[in-house]
Amino acid sequence: MAKNLVIVESPAKAKTIEKFLGKDFKVESSFGHIADLPSKELGVDVDGDFKPKYVVSKDKKAVVKKLKDLAKKAEMVWLASDEDREGEAIAWHLAESLGLDKAKTKRIVFHEITKTAIQKAIENPRGIDYNLVDAQQARRVLDRIVGYELSPVLWRKVKGGLSAGRVQSVSVRLIVEREREIEGFKPVASYRIDAEFSTQEGQTFKAKLPKNFDTKEAALAFLEANVAAEFKVADLQKKPAKKAPAPPFTTSTLQQEASRKLYFSVSKTMTMAQRLYEAGLITYMRTDSVNLSDEARNGAQREIEAAYGSEYSKPRNYKGKAKGAQEAHEAIRPTDFSRHTVNIDRDQARLYELIWKRAIASQMSEAQLERTNVKINATTHNELFTANGEMIKFDGFLKVYLEGTDDEDNEQDGMLPKLTVNELLLNNIITATQRFTRPPYRFTEASLVKKLEELGIGRPSTYAPTISTIQNRGYIEKGTVEGVARKYSQLTLQDGAIADVTLTENVGSDKGKLVPTDIGMIVTDFLVNHFETILDYNFTAKVEEDFDEIAEGKVDWEKMMKAFYKDFHPTVEDVQENAERESGERILGTDPQTGRQVSVRLGRFGPMVQIGTVDEEEKPLFASLSPDQQLNTITFEEAMDLFKLPKQLGTYEDETVEVNNGRFGPYVKFGKKYISLPKGMEPLDVEMSDAIELIKEKQKADAPIYHYNGHDVTKGKGRFGPFIKWNNIFINVNKKYDWDNLSNEDIETLIEDKLQKERDKLIHNWEEAGIRVEKARWGRHNIIKGKTKVELPKTVDVTDMTLEEAEAHLEKNAPKKKTARKKTTKKK
Repeated sequence: MAKNLVIVESPAKAKTIEKFLGKDFKVESSFGHIADLPSKELGVDVDGDFKPKYVVSKDKKAVVKKLKDLAKKAEMVWLASDEDREGEAIAWHLAESLGLDKAKTKRIVFHEITKTAIQKAIENPRGIDYNLVDAQQARRVLDRIVGYELSPVLWRKVKGGLSAGRVQSVSVRLIVEREREIEGFKPVASYRIDAEFSTQEGQTFKAKLPKNFDTKEAALAFLEANVAAEFKVADLQKKPAKKAPAPPFTTSTLQQEASRKLYFSVSKTMTMAQRLYEAGLITYMRTDSVNLSDEARNGAQREIEAAYGSEYSKPRNYKGKAKGAQEAHEAIRPTDFSRHTVNIDRDQARLYELIWKRAIASQMSEAQLERTNVKINATTHNELFTANGEMIKFDGFLKVYLEGTDDEDNEQDGMLPKLTVNELLLNNIITATQRFTRPPYRFTEASLVKKLEELGIGRPSTYAPTISTIQNRGYIEKGTVEGVARKYSQLTLQDGAIADVTLTENVGSDKGKLVPTDIGMIVTDFLVNHFETILDYNFTAKVEEDFDEIAEGKVDWEKMMKAFYKDFHPTVEDVQENAERESGERILGTDPQTGRQVSVRLGRFGPMVQIGTVDEEEKPLFASLSPDQQLNTITFEEAMDLFKLPKQLGTYEDETVEVNNGRFGPYVKFGKKYISLPKGMEPLDVEMSDAIELIKEKQKADAPIYHYNGHDVTKGKGRFGPFIKWNNIFINVNKKYDWDNLSNEDIETLIEDKLQKERDKLIHNWEEAGIRVEKARWGRHNIIKGKTKVELPKTVDVTDMTLEEAEAHLEKNAPKKKTARKKTTKKK
């Protein structure tokens, strides 16, 4: 038995650390937190000192038992969870739950998983930092109270199943307010002047007028003034300039840059970074710091001089600007700068390369530039055209990396031909294009993280889960906004003649941006109206500062909680008792046929249109909004059109054909078949001929393409791409196959590969009991009986599992059937 037991949070981290320690050390994983607040009760003593009630969850009891047994046999236990507040809380829970002897327990921390760092940590142990533990407890308890008390208010006053949270609700508010800015934006038109000139040698370059004209008449007059003009270089200025590299990554800037350059979601970035850290390839990935250690700067300098030359090296230190910067004390960087790339999973490798480039570039020389500004005059008027150019004299850090930007209007200066003052130029074309001022941009995940960081809301560990939560709750979505067509005018002067054309552009279209849903807007309005403090940006940032001061030992966390709860709880009770229900209702007008009120609001099953009110004798009429319609933008005409559905079109092959709107979009119903309408096809525009064409396409798609081992094979396209269906098994068809021309051999290979995969998944199969054990995702296993599936924790070893043990797991963990309540009839 090993003398030393080292406990970390993840199996991957344990595996990496074990390589650096000798036979006297055994490394085990706690699989994250082993204790937390209970799931079905508040778990906080709000009437006393706010002491939390921690419980060990069912799926962690086996882990705790195993660690307790190992700890008893070890001479020393080393708590090696991460060095942030969450990691400190995990170490504390381990010490408490395992009943560890303080004399035989040591806490070690490191911000990279390398042999040097681990050995240094072992040589410099410390105790548990209870200030960090208290800061984590304060965050956990305050967020539990806010969520636990606000959510039931939303259930009663808005809609069942909703939730609220201190950071998540503020994040949604940012997105809702941005959307309303966009909706309320009134574009202002002006005319932008662009020109193209040529030198006598035929080299072309672009220039522009540094001012716009307010009217078409003014723009036309300017073009007319240029018809017979001669142009020459009036002024030419060249200035040296420098461009400095960006600092190495913090959690926030890594999330932003991975979104811009790799198109990763914030949660994907953090998952990939976690794996790189646990594999010992990068330093700890939750940090506000832009600092690099002396060891790191020396390592970067050696690699820069070896790979690019000493003129490219410039060691430097950065100072962070993030509010309340804390957690780890170093930026995210590679653990070994000589490793430019890594041969692992593609997405992890791409993220590693981004981290390496950013860190190495931060220690490289500035780029030396020459910026050129040219002014061009005309003989017929006094306005000056300008052109800007940029030439790189010495690339410096640009040899490796250039930081991305969120500015969608960003225009890079290009190269200019060699020019001299008074040089005559030929004008090729001048355009006056009608341009409109643009509304604010919708948030991307990356720009939302940037905004939260600027406001001091949340911390590195909260950004990814917050953004995932508000999407999973249905408050926001990564929308595809189609936009609308807008006409604009363009005047063109070319070869002495002026042409006037009207062009069309698509305005307001967005893809992959964060768009609030109806429910997101309604919940935000309700919370802002009734819980202004909780939704206040400054309050949320102040809470983060309080957590920082708790971590520094300056504030008592229980006193902070009492001060917060004293004002918060009475407000909750008042709103619960006195607030009106919030449905986001908008009155659109009056039904011309009945004279009844037409309104839109949130109903039990989602957004809907209503004709009439509950106060009238006649019952109201209802129609659901289509998925691409919203309560705050739907028009009266669009709302009334919804009552024309479902629309019966006729009969085909003795089956009724109708068109309607559904939860997932418009469709044609043919007998018992539902056929989605193609994108852009409006249900009210569908005629019988259109429906028959869609039905025939569906019938053709559903027709068997092959017969194999007694079962037909059909093919189709679903949410996850193309598939074939055989014997009620759906089999994905990947890109290596020609989807449109699947051969019989292809089909048989796909089926047999799927069957083999299913066989490989099977661990146990007790046919007489109808119970089997199969491999599941993330190293887990499922016990399956009929339609019942129980997912086992990673900690359960199924290798030698017996039927009796499997039945016991099913009995213990299978969801209980709800028994129908007997109806009681009231006695008259």
